Amino acid sequence: MAPSATALATQQLAEFLAVVSEVSDAPTAIRVAAERAARALEAEVGVVLGADGVLSAVGFPLGRTPDAVLGEVARGQRRRLDVPGAGACHTAVAPIAGRLHGHLLVARSGDDGFTVDEASLLRGMARVLELTVARLDTLEAERTRAAENAGLLTALRDRHRLLEELSTIQRAIARQEPFALILDAIVRGAQDLLGDDAAGLRLRDPDDPGMTILHASRGLPPELARRVWRTRVEDAGAAGLAMMRDDLVALEEDRGEHLHSTMAAPVHENGVVVGGLVVGSVQPRRYGEREQETLRVFADHVSLAVSDHKTREKVYEAHHDALTGLASRALFLERLEHSLAHAARQRTQLAVLFIDLDRFKIVNDSLGHAAGDALLIEVANRLQSCLRLTDTAARLGGDEFAVALFDVGEQEAPKIARRILDLLQEPFQVLGKEVFVDASIGISFGGAGDRAGDELIRAADLAMYQAKRNGKGRYETFEPAMQDRLLRTLDLDTDLRRAVERDEFVLLYQPILDLDDGRIRAAEALVRWRHPERGIVFPGDFLPLAEETGLIVPIGGWVLQEACRQAAHWNTGRAGPEPLTVSVNLSARQLHLPGLPNVVGQVLSDTALDPACLILEITESQLLHDTDVMISRLRDLKKLGLRLALDDFGTGYSSLGHLRRFPIDMIKIDKSFVAEMMTGHEQAALARAVVQLGRTLRLTVVAEGIETAEQLGQLREAGCQLGQGHLFAAALGPAELASLAAGPSPERAY
Repeated sequence: MAPSATALATQQLAEFLAVVSEVSDAPTAIRVAAERAARALEAEVGVVLGADGVLSAVGFPLGRTPDAVLGEVARGQRRRLDVPGAGACHTAVAPIAGRLHGHLLVARSGDDGFTVDEASLLRGMARVLELTVARLDTLEAERTRAAENAGLLTALRDRHRLLEELSTIQRAIARQEPFALILDAIVRGAQDLLGDDAAGLRLRDPDDPGMTILHASRGLPPELARRVWRTRVEDAGAAGLAMMRDDLVALEEDRGEHLHSTMAAPVHENGVVVGGLVVGSVQPRRYGEREQETLRVFADHVSLAVSDHKTREKVYEAHHDALTGLASRALFLERLEHSLAHAARQRTQLAVLFIDLDRFKIVNDSLGHAAGDALLIEVANRLQSCLRLTDTAARLGGDEFAVALFDVGEQEAPKIARRILDLLQEPFQVLGKEVFVDASIGISFGGAGDRAGDELIRAADLAMYQAKRNGKGRYETFEPAMQDRLLRTLDLDTDLRRAVERDEFVLLYQPILDLDDGRIRAAEALVRWRHPERGIVFPGDFLPLAEETGLIVPIGGWVLQEACRQAAHWNTGRAGPEPLTVSVNLSARQLHLPGLPNVVGQVLSDTALDPACLILEITESQLLHDTDVMISRLRDLKKLGLRLALDDFGTGYSSLGHLRRFPIDMIKIDKSFVAEMMTGHEQAALARAVVQLGRTLRLTVVAEGIETAEQLGQLREAGCQLGQGHLFAAALGPAELASLAAGPSPERAY
């Protein structure tokens, strides 16, 4: 029997989708779309028009495309088109939204125009082209960004290496490491970065400024280092010249021993020359501007280290953050306790703001610790600008800050928090680069001796985490309920850690039916938590926490083991030739375990389940990172004899490329996609095209979330093989599933 017009149109749309999806750029997709649309509709002409005119056309002689007339046809001002060699042709037009903002047009000779099914097919093709161009534009933008980033990384590689070296030195200074170790780090960093054979640092002898002492060296023979350990400034080679001239000196033929070419930069303390940093090569070398600037930067850091060494013993630094100059945690807590006592006497109120930067780690990781430190300093400066002289700001560690507002009302503290947020959202200039951060702020109030200082800080900290949960870049005021929620989360975490060993999880199974005969072919395993106090807890209430804490790995392992055991038990006592298959979802953490294939293989062995009776479900988003690694892991799983299903198909970045690259056996159409089938003719056509696409690629197609008889009818007509949903049955216990599978078809009377 000949296929119906609707079925033929669906097949043609599927073929169109397959061909257009294969191209790698938008112009090619437009050209292929015009050609394929004309071919599918047996038209003499196929045209894609954009907002500014014809983008691609077939069927016209070269250079004789009637742009103006085609525009009139697209706007509905003409119904026929004169085509050389074909005469007056009937036309059909479908709009294309998105970036093209145009039309897909075909023209065909003959007495009859285009049918309703053909017009619908043309609209479907236009929609496919629209989506394809949008996807290709996104990919092109990503490729462009990647190329720009690669160029930027190449240009900044040397600078980043310098920043990393300087960041190490700055951290050493900020952490108040021993002075000699800091100087050694500077000399080592200068030699490594410049690639010289030797480096050294000379500082004036404090007892005799006319003499210099070699405080640190690297690459010099030990005997030579001992001999030149203490010399006069004028006899100190390039280092001495740099000190006397107070300028960088480069000698291509040094008269000293051991080194042929040397370069030195002066070191200062409070503007006075106190030493020289020198590097040298045993071979002739010419130092360019980049090398000279690099040495100057290292010399500046020697100056910084010297100045810091002279001041670090002051009491002030014991009470302040060495990087930002803000109060330390100890000083902050001391002032807070004092102010709380004062507030109790005066019956006033104070507030604590706990501030945590959002996205600071991105800046620190991408630009280096030196940039991160510079950013923290600028954040501290902006914090100070928002406060009164009587208030105190502190850096508690990392990117966490605290502010104590003394003698404030409950309306004033949120205003100051808002001011801080607004100021921190403005761009920062960090080492010549513009960066952005946000902050989350928690507010707590105290007075009349109701809370100690550390309790106020903890309360503000809890409020800050609530602000992060509510979307970041905002503030929240502490409420006692926040403490209760934290305790509940901690309790849930504790209970979850014990749930596996206490055997508190249970598996239910939703049947998967053959849509042709209505028989149960498989079942999807769905986990539930039988909490001893809360009763049944659904996955959405505990799996995110399990994923975050890593507990999803043992939970997922138990689900796999139990589902395989149950499937083996079903099939042992099952009459008939066809065994039941069980489908198990894999979490992202499980999929990224290198030993996952071995784990699954051991479970199959332990449970004696035929690997052909196991389906592992994964989502496409899990495959977008470390693609080559994922392909290798999935192939190792396939070697066990099991099958792989791509879950939630139709909601993400699904493409032919993914379906062909990954060793997938099945696709599961997401239930939201199934639900949209009843909303319009085009949606139903696209759904049928997806089913046809799966079958064309020899993939089993499973529809999820079948709720109505109408959806079932549409899916059957499209050729979908399997389906699941509440139309057939909800999640069932093992015995119920076995009983249902052993009986007649569970389909209801539709």
